[in-house]
Amino acid sequence: MTFPVVGMVGGGQLARMTHEAGIPLGIKFKLLSDTPQDSAAQVVSEVVIGDYRDLDTLRAFARGCDVITFDHEHVPTEHLRALEADGIPVRPGPDALVHAQDKGVMRAKLDAIGAPCPRHRIVSDPEDVVRFAQEISGGGAQRPGEWPGDASGGFPVVLKTVRGGYDGKGVWVVRSSKEAAEPFRAGVPVLAEEKVDFARELAANIVRSPHGQAVAYPVVESIQVDGVCDTVIAPAPDLDPELAGQAQELALRIGKELGVVGHLAVELFETADGRILVNELAMRPHNSGHWTQDGAITSQFANHVRAVLDLPLGDPRPRARWTVMANVLGGDYPDMYHAYLHCMARDPQLKIHMYGKDVKPGRKVGHVNTYGDDLADVRERAAHAAGYLRGTITE
Repeated sequence: MTFPVVGMVGGGQLARMTHEAGIPLGIKFKLLSDTPQDSAAQVVSEVVIGDYRDLDTLRAFARGCDVITFDHEHVPTEHLRALEADGIPVRPGPDALVHAQDKGVMRAKLDAIGAPCPRHRIVSDPEDVVRFAQEISGGGAQRPGEWPGDASGGFPVVLKTVRGGYDGKGVWVVRSSKEAAEPFRAGVPVLAEEKVDFARELAANIVRSPHGQAVAYPVVESIQVDGVCDTVIAPAPDLDPELAGQAQELALRIGKELGVVGHLAVELFETADGRILVNELAMRPHNSGHWTQDGAITSQFANHVRAVLDLPLGDPRPRARWTVMANVLGGDYPDMYHAYLHCMARDPQLKIHMYGKDVKPGRKVGHVNTYGDDLADVRERAAHAAGYLRGTITE
C-alpha cells in the first residue's frame, strides 16, 4: 500500500509537531521551508528550501504531494488558486484561508453570518480613526454582540493591519489621532476595532474534514503577556457551561460557513457582562491547542492530519480534569537542556516539547504541558517548569 504524501508549506514548530503526529500513521511529509535550520526542517526527511511567495517554487514543491497544507497563513491567495487549478488539493482552500489572511475580509464575512464581533470598520487615515472613535461613542441602538464605546470620545481603539500580523505584531492600541499614524506606514489597509472591555480571552478549537465531519475541543482560557500567549488552561476555569456550548457551536458554524478543512482556532473575548465576541481566526494548528498533545485523546495535530487526508476524526475529549500549557520563551540562559535534570526530577509527569530553535530573548522556543485534578497544582507545575527552562526561576 502506498501511503499519502502531505505537503506542508512552512517550516516552523507547527509543521514539526504536525509531522510528529503523522509518524504513527505512516504518513509521509514533504516540507517547503525557508532555511535548513527551521524547526520542522530539522526532523522531516524530504525538505525543499524555497520561497513560498514564488508560484513556480510552489508548483514544483506540490509535484508528488497528495495534499497541501500549511503552518502559517501567508501564502498568497492567488497562488493557492493556481495550485487548485492544477488539480492539487489545498486544505484549507483559498476561499476559506483568505478569512485568516485578511482581517477585513474576515470581519465582513463574520458580519454576514451574524457572528458576534467588536464594532469595527476599515479606516483610511488618522483622521478617519478619530471619526470611528466618535462613531462608537455616539450611543444609540447596538447590534447583537456590540460593546458600548469608551466614554472619552471612543478612545482608546485598536488598529490592525489587515494582513501579516501575529503575536501582537501589526496591532496597536491608540488613544489619539497622533498615535494612530504608525499603522498606516505599512502601506496596507488598516482595520479599526473598539477596545473591548473583556474579562478574559478564550479559544474554541475545532477540526473539520472535507466531507463535513467536525469535532470540537473543550473551550480554553488563553492568558496573554505583552501580546504573546503565555499560558493556556483547559478547560477554561469557571466558564458557564451554556457559554462554553455557545462558543463551541459558534466555532463549528464558522468552520462550516467558511468551508474550513483542517484545524480552526476561534480566538474569543469573554466580555465583562458574560458574552463572547470573535477576536481572531487561525486555520492551522494553534498555540491554544498545544495542550491537546498530552491532554486530549486525539491532539489537534493528529486531527489536522486526519482532516486534510479526509480520514475519520479522532476523539477530542480531555484525558485529565485539567491540563495547562505554558510557553517556554527564550531568556538569558541558552542551555535549556541542562535544566531538564531539575524539571524532570521535580515533576515526573511533566511533558516538555522543544522546537529546535536558537534561544533568543522573548522567542517561543518550546512549551510544557502539565495535567491533574488540582488546578492550582497543575498551574504551578507548568509555570515553574517554563520559568526554570527560561532561567527566571533558579530553584
